[in-house]
Amino acid sequence: MSSHKEKLSILSEMIAFAKVDNTVKQSEYDFLFNVAQQLKVTKKEFDALFKEAAEHVVPPSQGARLVQFHRLILLMNVDRIQTLTEIRRLHDIGLGMGLPPSAIGQVLSIMHEYPNNMVPPGVIINIFKAHYN
Repeated sequence: MSSHKEKLSILSEMIAFAKVDNTVKQSEYDFLFNVAQQLKVTKKEFDALFKEAAEHVVPPSQGARLVQFHRLILLMNVDRIQTLTEIRRLHDIGLGMGLPPSAIGQVLSIMHEYPNNMVPPGVIINIFKAHYN
């Protein structure tokens, strides 16, 4: 299980991503708070991350990085709107995690084939597995 510092970093990165269009919609806030609850981060700590970002920690394992990338895709699609800025930012975050650019591009291009752009985790894992072989 990830450390508390990693959990705060995960949420902080997601909040920064939600703010990329200069506003955090209620649907995005609710989604983020749900992730915070899953990570067992208190509401007080969670709300503080909107004011001050946590120290950035790249998830240590490949699996943890894929889970975070998937969370960001879900977050981007929670309001059913994807801006070019969000897509570029998500691509950059993926690169920063050391994910293969071709796999990132493939996930971003196929998400439109799924209801509400919700790519199943298994599909994402298979795409990345194919790019690592």
